[in-house]
Order: sequence, then C-alpha cells, then structure tokens
Amino acid sequence: MPGRPALLGMFVLQIRARAWKLQIITALAAVLIVTVPAPAESQSTPGRPTVEVVRMGETDRITLDGRLDELVWARAVPATNFMQVDPDNGQPATEQTEVRIAISANALYLGVTCFDSDPSRISAFQRRRDEFLGSDDKFRWAIDTFLDARTGYFFEMNPQGSMADALIGSAGQNRAWDGIWNGRVGHTDKGWTLEVEIPFRTMNFDPNSDTWGINFDRTVIRKNETSIWTGWARNQGLQRMTNAGRVTGIRDVTQGHGLDIKPYGLLVSESFPGRNRPDIHTDREAGIDFFYNPTPGIRANLTLNTDFAQTEVDQRQVNLTRFSLFFPERRDFFLDGANFFDFQAGTGLQQNNAGPDQVIPFFSRRIGLSDSGTPQKIDFGTKVTGQMGAQDVGLLHVRTGEDDEAGIAGDDFTVLRLKRRMLRQSFIGALYTRRAARVDGADASQTIGIDMNLSTSTFRGSQNLGLSLWALRAERPTTSSHNGAYGLFLNYPNDRWNGRLTAREVQRDFVPDVGFVTRRGFRRVSPALTFAPRPDGHPYIRRFEFGTELDVTADLDNTLLERALQLTVFNVQFHSGDNFEVQVTPSYERLDAPFRISPGITLPLGAEYNFTRVRFNGSTTNRRMLAVNGNVESGGFYSGTRRVAGLGFSARLRPGYLVSLNGEWNRVELDEGSFTTRLYRLVTEAQFNPRVALVNN
Repeated sequence: MPGRPALLGMFVLQIRARAWKLQIITALAAVLIVTVPAPAESQSTPGRPTVEVVRMGETDRITLDGRLDELVWARAVPATNFMQVDPDNGQPATEQTEVRIAISANALYLGVTCFDSDPSRISAFQRRRDEFLGSDDKFRWAIDTFLDARTGYFFEMNPQGSMADALIGSAGQNRAWDGIWNGRVGHTDKGWTLEVEIPFRTMNFDPNSDTWGINFDRTVIRKNETSIWTGWARNQGLQRMTNAGRVTGIRDVTQGHGLDIKPYGLLVSESFPGRNRPDIHTDREAGIDFFYNPTPGIRANLTLNTDFAQTEVDQRQVNLTRFSLFFPERRDFFLDGANFFDFQAGTGLQQNNAGPDQVIPFFSRRIGLSDSGTPQKIDFGTKVTGQMGAQDVGLLHVRTGEDDEAGIAGDDFTVLRLKRRMLRQSFIGALYTRRAARVDGADASQTIGIDMNLSTSTFRGSQNLGLSLWALRAERPTTSSHNGAYGLFLNYPNDRWNGRLTAREVQRDFVPDVGFVTRRGFRRVSPALTFAPRPDGHPYIRRFEFGTELDVTADLDNTLLERALQLTVFNVQFHSGDNFEVQVTPSYERLDAPFRISPGITLPLGAEYNFTRVRFNGSTTNRRMLAVNGNVESGGFYSGTRRVAGLGFSARLRPGYLVSLNGEWNRVELDEGSFTTRLYRLVTEAQFNPRVALVNN
C-alpha cells in the first residue's frame, strides 16, 4: 500500500497555526487594510489611446434607435484603429470599427459603427438578454469607473440587439449582475450600428475624477476574428483593465437620487385532493426590494419578505463521485454585488478546475436552508457593497424565519468582507462570517480568514503572474483546535504556456457553517502545465493544446488517498470553431470511508484501486444551423469498468428560436454489482426580443 509519497512532501503546504496566531494575523491584516497606501494611478498614461466625450447641450437629444443620425454624433471624435487579437495577432482589423461617446448630466451614451464588407453574412442568432454570444458577431466594452485597473463593468451586444452585462473583479466576471441600461441596433449597406444609454446611477464611480478606463473589442464570427482597441496581446484581453485606454471629460454628472424600488406580489393556488386538506389552498405574499446609492461608490440593498419564486432551477446532473456536487447561487439578492465577497480559497479553485476539494468560506446558498436541508423563509436582508477609497467593502445581514411546525428556529447571518488594494494589481483582505440560531442559550458559529493576492500583467514584458495565500479558522460550539484551513495558488495564465500550482490543507474539524467544503482532514497539491502552439498560416488549424495536470491527495498523516494524472494528449481547435480532444487519465484511489455509488452497491472502506480512463471530446461550432457535440469515455473504474457516451444537438431554426437535445449514458460494471444511468435534457427557446423570451428547460 502506498504510504507517505515523497512528491506530496515536496509540494504540500504544511502550516501549523494555532487559533491565537490566526487571530493576531487577522488583526494585523485589518490594520494593513486601513493603513497601506493605495497605489496612485496616472490620469493619462503615456502611450494609451484616449477618447474624449462630447458634452450634450440643453437642446441635444438622443433617440435610441440605432441610427446614429443625431447631430451630437457628428461632433464626436471616434475611437478607431482596432488591432487583431485573432487570427493575425497585432495586425489591423479587416473590418473597421468606430466608437463615439457622449454624456449628459444623467447618462453616458455610446454610438458604434461596425463596418462590414459583406453585410449579408453578418451572423446574429441570439436575442435573449444575458445569453452567451459565442456564435454571433458582437461588440463588447468594459469600463473602469474608479481607474483602479482591477474592477469594472462589462457590456456586450450583437446585431440582433441581445444585451449582456457583468461585473469585473479579482475573481473574474460576475455575469449574474443586471445593470439598468438600454441599447438598440441598426443595419445599413455598410454594416451594423448600435446606440447605447447607460444611466450614471447604474455604475459606482469616483465623482472627483473626470477620467475613466475604457476598452472595446469586436468579433466577426464568420472570420473568427476578434479585434480590440488597445491591449491586443493574447495574454491581455478586454477585461484586463490594466490595459484599458482612457475616456476623458466626464464632469458635472449625477446619479440622481440613487434609489430604486422593486415591489412584488405573488398569488399561489394549490390543490391537495385526498390529503385531508381543503381542495384549494391559496397563499398571498407581498414583498419589496430597495436599492440605494448613498455615495457614488457604495450600493445598499434592503429586501423585505423576500420571494425567490422566479429563481432559475438547478440543472440535473449525474454524480458518480464520492463528493457533493457544487451548485452556484441563482438568487438575485445574493448575486448583486457578490464579487465583493469573493475569497481567494474559493476563486482560484473554481476558476482553474482544481478538482472536488473546494473550500468556500462564504457560500450564500447556505442562507435559507436549515441544518437538515429544509428551506427557510427569509424575513429580511440588508447588504452594503462598494468602494471607499482604496478599500472594497461587503457587509451582509440576513434573518431567516421560524417554522414551528417543522421545529426550525430562525437564524441570523452576518458576513463582513474587507479588501485593501495595494501595488498595481494586488490586495490584502479579511473575512468574517457568523451564524446564530435565535434560541436561548445557543452559541454562534463563526469563521475568520485572511487572504492576499499578488498579481502582475507585466512579468517578462506582457506575461501574467499571480500568487494567492489564504488562511481560515472555523469556530463552532463543539470545535476542537483542529479547525483551520490554509492554502496557496500560484498562477501563470498565458496564451502559449499556462501553468498553475494549487496546494491546500483542510483540518478535520474545519466546518464553516456559512461555507461549502466537500471534505475535511486532507492535504492536496495540484501542479498543471499546458502548452498551446499556434501553427503560422495554417488554412484550417488555429491552435493545438497539450497538457498535464497532477492531483495528489493525502490524509493529515501523509497517507496517500488519491492520485490522478490527466494528460491532454491532443487538442486541436480549428479556424471554423470546431474542436477535438483526446485525454488519458491514470488514477489511484484509496477509500477513507465506504462509498455507496448506487442503491445496493457499496465499495468498502480501505479498498485500493488503480485504473486508467480514455476520453474523446468533439464539438462543432454553434454558428451553424445544426451544431453537434459528443464525448465517449471508457476504461477502468474502481473494481470494474465504466463506459460513457454523450451526444447533443442544437438546431437554430431562425434567429431567436432554438431547440436542443442532450443525452448522457453511463454503464458501470463492478465486482460488487452493475448499473446504468441515463439523463436527457430538452430545451426550447423562443426569443422574441431582448426583453421577452419563452424558455422551457
């Protein structure tokens, strides 16, 4: 039996912090958050492209129709000279783009002309808001309102008028954010145009600065061409705000009262025949949400008698692993401003697919569920998020209701997140969470943590490099001293070479009551490296990819539990958007607990398994009328074998109308027994316009 692997000993992070040490470190972090000076950002960095806004006069009016025929657009000097990111990196775009910007006292306007040498071949299918536009022509832009090179607002539109937006933060995109803005598109014999209005109350900003960061890019899908205004190196991109240009002249603007009110009413009628209850049972509910900007950089939310009836349901999945599936948050109240609560232990892991051992100290889906998993009503919730100088602040308090019939006491949840920006792209932060049952004599559980991120986009010229360190401690009434979690994440995310190293330790009694942890009592190290060459001038192939990722997990005595080496033997991406991949994964597992894989089939404690699996993946581009994706997987699986087949079809009947069918089949044959799983999913969409859609999934 494998014992204490030398490889794990070389990489694993072993931190023996006692409770008092973490408290001291947390206190020091809080002091640093307040006292570390913020980096100064130049208002006009030499060499950056700049576009100046045109101030609208009292008689100027912009009618959002996508036609750009107002006089104010004729006065604006456009941003031009886009350069290709793909396929010919650094060359001028083959289709020209012009961006004009105007402002009134209350809103920012964009007037964009996307010239096209063959307008009949413009591709635009999606109409629904917040849809993925991977198969469409599109225009995107990102705005850094605080000029801090870290955060911002992301927007995109396609020639059908589909609109999408997101928040940009240290953890990447938060696409759940829905800002208040509007846009319309037009079509001419020279291409397509769009007009956009973004009210200033939609964005937080520094009222003392007249300069923001901004960048634009455009995709012509039939050419698989992406061009950008500034920062055309493949290691950079639109959402890396350190590469943004500048928009100047933003003066004398206002957010208005900064108050939005969203009431709701709900009438539910249910029938319970044969259950000794009235035939018809009717419930009436009402509630209200308030959104207020006390300052241009701070947003406050209040929700009363919260209703989540419109929340999108989770998609069904087949789980043949030993660990719980992770389902993301979908409730709007928690999604708004969620990026201000991100913690490095969760973000690095989720973004880089580091396996099942997730450590998320604040997971908002814990709020509204009892310890037994029973849903709880939320009586009220308050939240404050935003920026105060060089600090990012997130404060949340939610109270859940009591249910005497179910024997559930209400809970009070409190979360505080602070981050202090330092250097050019780095920060240090602290997190505190608390859950307290409203029962006499009940002790609260709480989690405290610190994290630090050091990042640069100028390593060896234009390479990206980042290092994250974090430590957590969870206190419960019955917790022992083994209640910590620690880790690091070293990341080198670049186009040709992409590498990372994740290491973490989670102790046996680390139980964050407002967090998500799939397992405890382990150490894990995960190095990975990918090489992605691009053949010059090839008529069909855009990119190859070859990679390896090693995951090694041991218990706290360094006894090996799992080892998996995922080899991407071959991955090819075509100019057309089609893709094909072959992966081989040799694995070792030692079960530290019995594993009930299927009803009547349990793998025993202490059993050891060595097996190898081979997987083939392929997909065609979604811009075709009929797109196909599929995968086949076969090989060993614990004491036997497992075969997997998946197939999906997407038919785009006409712009805005989609029918897709996906199926997955698993056949597992073990010494302990055999079973088969099947999962099918049918989705139909009728997208009438960006504001009205009928979806069945």
